[in-house]
Amino acid sequence: MEKITLGLIQMKMDEDPAKNIEKALSMVKKAADKGARIVCLPELFMTRYFPAQRKGAAKIPDSYLEQIPGNATKLLSESAMGNKITLIGGSVWEKTKGKLFNTSTILGPDGKMIGIYRKMHIPHDDHFYEQDYFEKGDLGFKAFRTKLAKIGVLICYDQWFPEAARINALMGAQIIFYPTAIGTVRGIEEAEGNWQEAWENVMRGHAIANNLIVAGVNRAGVEGNTAFFGGSFVCNAFGKTIARAKGNEEILIAEIDLNHSKMVREGWGFFQNRRTDAYSDLLK
Repeated sequence: MEKITLGLIQMKMDEDPAKNIEKALSMVKKAADKGARIVCLPELFMTRYFPAQRKGAAKIPDSYLEQIPGNATKLLSESAMGNKITLIGGSVWEKTKGKLFNTSTILGPDGKMIGIYRKMHIPHDDHFYEQDYFEKGDLGFKAFRTKLAKIGVLICYDQWFPEAARINALMGAQIIFYPTAIGTVRGIEEAEGNWQEAWENVMRGHAIANNLIVAGVNRAGVEGNTAFFGGSFVCNAFGKTIARAKGNEEILIAEIDLNHSKMVREGWGFFQNRRTDAYSDLLK
């Protein structure tokens, strides 16, 4: 199958994780009913964006932590199987062997776990104090083989690093999903320029440079001083935006064409003309 319908779930989060997963599962079903065969949730979809506060500044409920497999995985698995879709479970705050990670799960239409990805790049800026809560991913980058396509999953801050996208492409990924939690912060000026434009443009660049589909899946809504700007989008392998959400809750549906990606890769020669003999400085 060369044409695939994607569903991106752009949602607002409640204080109660149970309400969030209930809403997420409802939106996933609606996406599947609209024809989506691969559906992706946003980053930390079960909780408010708690890294906006320094660790210790506020009590973070124990209910925010998840084990994998665990209750959330079970519900996502049932959703994937019931809707006959591949489901990318955004990400959750995973606790495993005394360590804490920002982790995405990938589940197949049979309900089985295809794999997990732990966020590799962890930011630490005003209102994005993630190094207080998450360790750096310890599983490396992965591309996951599904029945429809080989997909990569990278999480939010990973999207600013071209190396992550390139490695996914070299592993054979045809689509990269970026579950995300990004927005503007009251009291912090966008002095560099428009954050949303830069966020979208850098991922569009990854799509073009790596001849693959990119899907950025952001959250929406205002949480404290942070206004998550939504703007989830899908672009093709030459950077054309196929579909884009606005700033509110939305189920974004987009049909992609893997034949177009193949044509771009064969026509522009970015991979066969790489100079790996000259790239050693990247490791310094």
